[in-house]
Formats: sequence, structure tokens, C-alpha cells
Amino acid sequence: MINITAPINNLGYGVASFNIVKELLRMNHDIQLNVLGRIEDPHQMSVVYDCIEKSVSNNSTSVKIWHQNDVHHHVGKGMHVAFPIFELNEFTKTEKWSLSHNDRIMVCSDWAKSVVESQVKVPARVVPLGVDCATFSPAGTSRSQTIFFNCGKWEVRKGHDILVQCFNEAFDYNDDVELWMMCENPFYSEAQQAEWINLYKNSPLGSKIRIIPRQTSHQDVCNIMRQTDCGVFPARAEGWNLELLEMMACGKHVIATDYSGHTEFCNHQNSSLVDVTSLERASDGVWFNGQGMWASLGDRQKDQIISHMRDIHNKKQSGNLGQNQDGIMTAMSFSWENSAKKFIEAIE
Repeated sequence: MINITAPINNLGYGVASFNIVKELLRMNHDIQLNVLGRIEDPHQMSVVYDCIEKSVSNNSTSVKIWHQNDVHHHVGKGMHVAFPIFELNEFTKTEKWSLSHNDRIMVCSDWAKSVVESQVKVPARVVPLGVDCATFSPAGTSRSQTIFFNCGKWEVRKGHDILVQCFNEAFDYNDDVELWMMCENPFYSEAQQAEWINLYKNSPLGSKIRIIPRQTSHQDVCNIMRQTDCGVFPARAEGWNLELLEMMACGKHVIATDYSGHTEFCNHQNSSLVDVTSLERASDGVWFNGQGMWASLGDRQKDQIISHMRDIHNKKQSGNLGQNQDGIMTAMSFSWENSAKKFIEAIE
């Protein structure tokens, strides 16, 4: 038996935990699940219910999929394994202490592995996350407009302050183009949400920007992605970026910074990458206060994003865009089944 402590929901950690547990069950592994928070999705509950009802196996391996400042509490006396998904290249003292109280650490990228190994004396194993290619699958769009898309909760870390600038500089009112933003942040107040929405809607091309409510169904998310042409992800740092990989699985082109967790699957063949030439202290006045570094996005990076967006638009309008075949092939290699297999290898 494996004791797993993790959230099960439709946010990043919850999606990753659910899909890994689901695949482990499909592979006939015996799982005991301790859920962090509530399960609100009936489908998720139906899949993991039997695991929740089981008693802890005291001598079995215990894996906690959670933030790096709270991975030292485990159930049972077996091997203790932490699986944090983090964005910055430095840990605080509390995070180092919590991580060090484990026998092994799982991370989802080589970038994250290098961060752990440089600061914590615990063996690290890479367990990449995945994408559900049965749901997120290629589809074309009949729209004449070029539709750019971003999906990820409103944050400075995700470069939303940069994206609105680049969109307005890349195009003018006569361009047949739109930007769709599905970025509701469940951790923000209404006033904080409104501040971001107003930044976009009150910009010069605000009439070409569509704010889409957060979708709870993966199929609904996929249906929206399939109507777009290109995902733009100018993130300063990412732990993984599930939405970017989902866009690839849908055959869509992607623009992304060449830094942090998503470099595990983004390369110059499947993505339009933005060079990262320097790092800066991570600070947004909300979640990050200088405790680590993230990509510095200056004029050079903005110019590259603008150039990539114009290139996508020109190809779409000339009928030469097509699907992102390299992205499709990449997504197919990052299945949740593969994640579950790597998970088992990491604890054996």
C-alpha cells in the first residue's frame, strides 16, 4: 500500500494529484488517500472514495503532494516522500527545513531537481506531470480571426502585466485579432479581480479582449482552447503549467518564456520561446516578497513576444498557420500513465 496525502480538486495541485491517483488505481496499486481540503467534484469523489475509506498502513511509504513549506507531516512510519510543485529557484529556511525532513523528494522537472539538489541534502527524482489527451485533443477552428489565449489565475508571476502591453503594441484596431483571458483567481477578492480585468478592458484594444469565466469542467476548458489559435504564456516562473501542455495537446501554437518548470516540455521545435537573459527578485506585493528569483521581463523579452504574436497572426491570416504537430507529439509523450509509472519508480 501507498499512503498519499494530497488535495483533490480542479486547481493545479488537485488536478495533478487526482490524475496520478487515478492512474495508480488503474494500474492496480493499493492506495490510501488523506485528502487536504474538500472534494467538490462528484466525478473525482467517485474515483477516489474507496481510497479515502481505507486505514493508514503504518509501515508503508507515505507521499505528500503539497507546498514545500508543509511537507514534513506524514502518516505512518514508512519512507517519507515529499512532492512539492514550486516556481522559484530559492527556498526559505522554513521550506528547506520541511523538505529536509523527508527520505526522498519528487519534483516534476529537471529544473526543479536542480533547485532541490542545490539546497537540500535529500535525493530528488523527476516525476513529470501529464495531460489527458483523451479530452485535450487536436481540433481546428473555423474563425477568421486570430485568437490568442491565456489560461492561468491572475498574477504578476504569470506575466499578465506584460501580456496586455504586448497585445496592445503588437496590433491595432484594424487587425482581425482577439485576446481571450480565462484567468479568474479563486484566492483574490472581487476588488483584486476587478483591478486586473480593468487593466485589460480599459487598455487601447480593450474591445478586442474577452474575459472568460473560470470553467470547472475540463471538457469545457478544452472546447474553449479548440476555438483559439495560440496560447501566450509570458510567465516569470512556473512550477509546471498544465494549461500550456493542454494547448499543445489541442494542436495549438504556444508562446512561452524559456525558464522554469515548463522547460521540461517546451523547446524551440514545439514552442515560440522568449529568451530569459537575467533573473530578478520575485516580488508582487501579494504572494512573493523577494524570497527567490524569477525571470526578468524587459524590453527585449517584450519585443520577442510581440514578434511571435505578429508572426502567428500573419500566418493565420495568410492561411499558413496549421496545427502545432510538434506540440501534439510532445503532449502525447506526457501522459498521466507515464506520470504514475515515474511515481512508482521514484519510491522503489
